[in-house]
This record gives sequence, C-alpha cells and structure tokens, in this order.
Amino acid sequence: MLTLKGNTVFLRALEPEDLIAIHRIENDERLWSVSETLVPFSVYNIKEYIANAHKDIYEVKQLRLAICDTTSRELIGLIDLFDYDPHNARAGVGILIESEANRGKGYGKEALDLILSYVKTHLKLHQLYVNILEDNLASIQLFTNAGFVRIGVKKDWRRVSGEGVRFRESYKNEVLFQHLL
Repeated sequence: MLTLKGNTVFLRALEPEDLIAIHRIENDERLWSVSETLVPFSVYNIKEYIANAHKDIYEVKQLRLAICDTTSRELIGLIDLFDYDPHNARAGVGILIESEANRGKGYGKEALDLILSYVKTHLKLHQLYVNILEDNLASIQLFTNAGFVRIGVKKDWRRVSGEGVRFRESYKNEVLFQHLL
C-alpha cells in the first residue's frame, strides 16, 4: 500500500472504509461544477470504484489518493492524478479538502508537495497541469505558491448554475496552470 507522509497529512490508497466519505464528497452538488459531475453516484458505484482503485495508473490513466490527518488519521480530502500520459510524461492534478473547517490550514499545500515529489520520483513526470475556475482564488493561490504558472484561459468554459436561483445558468472562465518538474 502506498503511503506518503508529511508533518500534518499523509496520502494513502483508498480503502473500503472510505466508502461513506467518498460517497458524500462525490454527491455534494456544490462540488459538481469543478468535477464536471451531472448526476449522483450510488453507493454501489462508489464501492465498485474503490474495489478497482488498486489498478495500475498505466492501465487506468488515473490515481486517487486519500488525504489523511496524521494525528486523527481521518480522511480530510482527496488528491487525484488524471489524464496520465506516460509518453509525454504529464498528468492533470486535482485536490479537494472536504470540510471548510480544514481549509486554509496548509493541508492542501502539504498534500500537493507530497504528490509533486511522488510524480517526479516514482512516475518520472515532466509536468503536471491543473484547471481552476478563475474565481477560485484559494486554489489559484495554492497552485501558484507550489510553482504552477498560469499559461492560458479557456473563456466561458464551464456552465454553472446560479447561486440561490434554480435553473439559472451562466458561464465561467477556467484558467490553465502548468508546473514543469
């Protein structure tokens, strides 16, 4: 089992006991605009996903790891590598710290530092990229501070529902950041 440990968090492979937390995260409609989710996931779907999470990144082109607090050992978030391209030595990265109470405490920064070290050392990647909605200032700051550089803007890239108004939609720009390792 893969374990990457920092001072406040460690990253580990998904376990069956993560079912409820991942189901809650994946079905949180507030997060759907960043995950491109349109429909809820069933417990069965999540159970099957966890059961297959052990598959090799070379086969499935993605890797999801749990971000856990080193003291409580509680799952506090997820970090994903996706669109893994071994030929071009690159992948996308996404990170989520679930609870508002855990955000801004450095957990995301430490998890990102751990994954950067992992992809450079073990996967021999040349670069990571991340797509962030332009109004997600906390994520922009996190990735910029980790050495990611803004390389472009996708205009009106994401259709999002208006806050508080059902079925009211608008579009948001998505910013592309890249980190050469």
